[in-house]
Amino acid sequence: MTGVGVVVFDAATGRPVAYNREAGRIVAGLLDPGQTVEQLLQAVTCRRADGRQTALAALRPPAAPGRAAAAGAEETVLSVRDGRSVRALVGATPVEDGAGAPRTVVVTMQDLGPLDQRERRRAEFLEAVSHEMRAPLSSIKGMAATVLGDARVFDATEVRQFFRIIAQQTDAMDALLGDLRDAGRIDTGTLSVEPVPADLADLVERARATFLSGAEHHVLQMDLPPDLPPVLADERRIVQVLNNLFLSAARRSPAASPIRVTAARDGAALAVSVRDHGSSVPPERLPHLFSKHGAGGDGADGSGGLGTGLGLAVSKGLVEAHGGRIQAEAPGPDQGTRVTFTLPVAVHAHPAARHPPARTRRRGGERPRILVVDDDPHTLRMVRDALTRAGYAPTATGDPHELAHLIATRRPQLVLLDLVFPGVDGIGLLESVPGLADLPVIFISGYGRDETIARALEAGADDYIVKPFSLTELTARVRAALRKRTRPEPFLVADLAIDYERRRVTVGGRPVQLTVTEYELLRVLSVNAGRVLTYQSLLRQIWGERVSENSEPVRTFVKKLRGKLGDDSAHPAYIFNERGVGYRMAAPGDR
Repeated sequence: MTGVGVVVFDAATGRPVAYNREAGRIVAGLLDPGQTVEQLLQAVTCRRADGRQTALAALRPPAAPGRAAAAGAEETVLSVRDGRSVRALVGATPVEDGAGAPRTVVVTMQDLGPLDQRERRRAEFLEAVSHEMRAPLSSIKGMAATVLGDARVFDATEVRQFFRIIAQQTDAMDALLGDLRDAGRIDTGTLSVEPVPADLADLVERARATFLSGAEHHVLQMDLPPDLPPVLADERRIVQVLNNLFLSAARRSPAASPIRVTAARDGAALAVSVRDHGSSVPPERLPHLFSKHGAGGDGADGSGGLGTGLGLAVSKGLVEAHGGRIQAEAPGPDQGTRVTFTLPVAVHAHPAARHPPARTRRRGGERPRILVVDDDPHTLRMVRDALTRAGYAPTATGDPHELAHLIATRRPQLVLLDLVFPGVDGIGLLESVPGLADLPVIFISGYGRDETIARALEAGADDYIVKPFSLTELTARVRAALRKRTRPEPFLVADLAIDYERRRVTVGGRPVQLTVTEYELLRVLSVNAGRVLTYQSLLRQIWGERVSENSEPVRTFVKKLRGKLGDDSAHPAYIFNERGVGYRMAAPGDR
């Protein structure tokens, strides 16, 4: 729905007193040459849902004696004498003067055109689905009816052929229904993939076998270098992508024309291209090729077909779920169309590898504990299963009110937190739940606006992942966040240097001897450099105190630490006091 147009009429004269830009936009198509918007607003006619017609300024019901009444918003057709019209949701509210008489009428309107367009697209989509379903159903019905009519006139070979056609058409219906399910998962952000190191040539061969088993009369030419590295791919899903691209290319090409498959290294990814030699997709349709509503423009005549159009839309979602990208280009008229998608290379994997990435373990065999908080059961299950496969020990909950209890009892090393819950804001939880600010927090959210991400990171989040996301990306970011906290890079600010690996602290090159507690205090402050840590947070992280109002241990050890570092509390260079709150460590680059 678009914005709200507002027009203010003088109740006595019916003349428009003021209107906003949206109101002018809604009625712009009804203007005559040389006519002003004010003149149009006086002349436009409203046809209401019950058939009554009235002027826009008079759009209000009879008022009760001595009182003005408001007309609730209703579907209304705004028209002019030559028949031009627009459909809008229109409401009116009289504004009384001091004596209780109507002084002005405020009319609000919302353009229903975009809603009409969505409804048309939905209807066209359903019609296309019905058309695609009708073809295999008609074939199945025809073959079954033929055999049932009088099977005695057919020999066994003919009967088997009838059943083979029925099986093929059933498979086509099943593929279409699968695409519909996947399209719904893409729209709701619940589409998931499970990438493992895979051989691209093997995936292409499996897709080729599926394509040719559908009685397609095209030649598939493979041009894959023998030294291609393995890719991270959900094997079943990438075979699905390739088969959809083969079918799309076949729809655009004359029978027996070749379809060429190539691949090449593209930085940290492999780029896979499928090119046909039929009629090119018109340039104006290329941007809509992967739209399920645009049907992809797959037909030889450029009209497209839902089966491959929906398949291409699903292919786009699957490729992006792997962290890749997909695009199409047409070199020129009658030179075919090339569709290229990318997949990430599986780093340090042998080409023959077929196993999930190595599981993550902490020293001593303990699996890192991850707390997942999301009110979407699909996301919760998907993330929990992916973390388990990656070697973590996840605890999952859909109730944000359990967060404090789970942090205290399960003691997670990292928290994956949804940004928005009913009545609760994830950033508010980060700022209010005891112990949460002490942990690395990664937000997972469907809100991808830059300002939202910036607000979350400024509040103290370690990372932010936008839904839908690749499970490979998720586990990689979890691993990076944990590594940053447990084995951060050496810290350097002014003359102070901290080598976490060697547990060595120097000031101006001079070694500084610290007690266990002093070093831990310095470590916690430095890995959170630039952030204010409260007294309570430091007590929890260093002394294990859950709730304490006594900040004296923190103050005492900060004083000792400053003395050993040569940090003047009156003019500090390293540790800054936030009066009444806690302490902040200078971040590298601070002046």
